Amino acid sequence: MSLYPSLEDLKVDKVLKSQGQITLTTDPLTAINEGNTQPQPATAGMPGSSLYPNLEDLGDYMGLSLDSDEVHRNLAMVPVADNQVAPVLGYGAMIRPVTGADVGIRRAEIRPGLREVILCKDQDRKVGLRLRAIDNGVFIQLVQANSPAALAGLRFGDQVLQINGQNCAGWSLDKAHKALKAASETRIELIVRDRPFQRTITMHKDSSGHVGFIYKSGKITSLVKDGSAARNGLLTDHYICEINGQNVIGLKDPQIKDILTTSPTAMTITIMPKFIYEHMIKRMSSGLLRSAMDHSVPEV
Repeated sequence: MSLYPSLEDLKVDKVLKSQGQITLTTDPLTAINEGNTQPQPATAGMPGSSLYPNLEDLGDYMGLSLDSDEVHRNLAMVPVADNQVAPVLGYGAMIRPVTGADVGIRRAEIRPGLREVILCKDQDRKVGLRLRAIDNGVFIQLVQANSPAALAGLRFGDQVLQINGQNCAGWSLDKAHKALKAASETRIELIVRDRPFQRTITMHKDSSGHVGFIYKSGKITSLVKDGSAARNGLLTDHYICEINGQNVIGLKDPQIKDILTTSPTAMTITIMPKFIYEHMIKRMSSGLLRSAMDHSVPEV
């Protein structure tokens, strides 16, 4: 089963597969009789098909400017056995003819499984974390900029499962903070699950530079019909947590707009349902989120 980061990638891949199948099933004697002994590439022009439109029609349908050469470079088609054509899978085992090697997907990735994070304390004997207890779990509410926690790659919404070998399930907020305070200054071992309440959506800007959603105070309020946001399953009443992996929580709408405007054509945003988000940031002022939260662009 093939996986794709966006609906646009899926549609374009189907077009190319349809083109390849038509080319491969063309009578080879035709090319020989015309003096051409070379097999036609899978990217050759495709006759009219009721199954899939050609790339130009697909570009009009999705509002994208599709460059055929760029698409095929992204897909990196290679021949395999049995006269089939298979794409080299991109990052995360996904086929990405439109998205290509976009770094935003890697920055925004929510990895399955658990990871170990080793922290030390700064000169003030702090790690730069605020925690929140939700449903018998402990979650990261705030990662301070330039703190040990930020440097270790911890993010808003990560779940902390263990602190120095102690299971955090059922802990109160006070108990979790006391465990961090009592820990050694030179080594704190955390077991973390990446942002279980969040999910990522990859979209593509149209020819006017928009992906098709409206937001207010960081919350998605409406979707543009037939826009990339709507096609790819973006939901209203969700808050934007990250854009291409960069945390935007606490930023004002004009600041978020600047990040959206300057982002590449392929854009991955990380969202969280309204009721969970508002519970996560409860008792935190917007000023604190804006000034203290780590809004740096993560390295990959």
